[in-house]
Amino acid sequence: MTYEIRRLGPGDADEMRQLNALFGSVFDDPYSYTSAKPGDDYLRRVLGRDHVIALVASDGSQIVGGLVAYVLDKLEQERSEIYIYDLAVVEARRRQRIASLLIGKLQGIATEIGAWVIYVQADYGDDPAIALYEGLGTREDVMHFDIAPGTTR
Repeated sequence: MTYEIRRLGPGDADEMRQLNALFGSVFDDPYSYTSAKPGDDYLRRVLGRDHVIALVASDGSQIVGGLVAYVLDKLEQERSEIYIYDLAVVEARRRQRIASLLIGKLQGIATEIGAWVIYVQADYGDDPAIALYEGLGTREDVMHFDIAPGTTR
């Protein structure tokens, strides 16, 4: 099967909503991804920003995978890095290189903008994701912390 990998832009609000629904389903978290759907103006504005990268994989009739990544400009050197925030493929289409194709497209974008690295986090126990990422890059074991805004000690 052939898949088209495409970057979403300001006119692709409907496709972004479809991708959010896919994320909600695959991550078993529909509330986070579909309960408060962003409006067209918001999606148009955000998808038009250079530092926001939303890619979809389609089979010609439907979106079967996608990723959302963010370009982060650094201050210690004149360079940027890209963080893959979400990456998912519908279960029926896994093991068909769709995630690799999405990451390959992102690597091309990273080269175009001069980013020095792409990084991603994986959850312990998500063996398919870990295997994919280990095949593409160097593993670092780090800790992740969520800090609520406005909270001080």
